[in-house]
Amino acid sequence: MAEVQIHFHSFNGSVLFGRYPHTFIVLEGTLDSTGETIDENYGFSARRANTAVLNGPVEHMVLAESARTVRRTNRHFSMTITDAQYRRIISEVRAWQNAPGKYYDLETRNCIHFVGEMARILGLRVAYPEDMLRRPKRWLNHITTLNPRLGAELID
Repeated sequence: MAEVQIHFHSFNGSVLFGRYPHTFIVLEGTLDSTGETIDENYGFSARRANTAVLNGPVEHMVLAESARTVRRTNRHFSMTITDAQYRRIISEVRAWQNAPGKYYDLETRNCIHFVGEMARILGLRVAYPEDMLRRPKRWLNHITTLNPRLGAELID
């Protein structure tokens, strides 16, 4: 039976080792309508990691993590999605990717907002507490508590 799973991940990161905390989605499985195999992941980031990000919008990018990196991250929860939901997610990923100008903003359009939009598309309750906007693992744990139907456990 064909099905696609979406997984919501966080990366703990470390400023000392060059990777900031991050959240992203993983899509895997098979589309029911075409039999196409899906193995993709998407996150949203500033194109350059520098102090300019602290002063407002900067150039953005949608990025994919390596399989090795994905294995080293926290998988918070997963959902089975329909082909239509998959197409809607991909459409939204492209919209963020192709947004004109400087679209990444640490306070209003960062990786958390990107993943939050994907969750909202799937009918999940989403909120952005100010004290979590730079703490992806804590934020995904918060989303888990807002959506008990997921049956997911909190990650320490």
